[in-house]
Amino acid sequence: MIFRLGDRSYGIDLIAVREIQRARPGTRLPGAPAAVTGLINVRGTIVTVVDLAVALGLRAEPVPGSVILVEHGSKVVGVGVDEVVEVQRWADDRLDAAPPDVQSGGAVRALGAHAGGVVIVLDIHDLLSHVLV
Repeated sequence: MIFRLGDRSYGIDLIAVREIQRARPGTRLPGAPAAVTGLINVRGTIVTVVDLAVALGLRAEPVPGSVILVEHGSKVVGVGVDEVVEVQRWADDRLDAAPPDVQSGGAVRALGAHAGGVVIVLDIHDLLSHVLV
């Protein structure tokens, strides 16, 4: 799945995606990391929402857009993004390994091409594991 954070394109493995929702205000948790924007209720399930741009250090404040619900272990976690662009199928042999200076502690899995630009493919589980400690 390809999405935007600011002017950059990112992707995550579609197998982890459960659904996409419009961002909505959540209940803020005192003492939570800045990237955790709060809790939302999704059909009776309490879901923690993480703003991905804040988690990656791209900006300091969350921006409402879309929330991608991903299965992270036994939980569902909301991942806030600016805009979901599309679902794109890539074979692993069409992705390039991320150079060491781009890997960002293991969060960047690979680089791909889309619409004449570069898509940074994230390891969403690695990234969420570092934010939700």
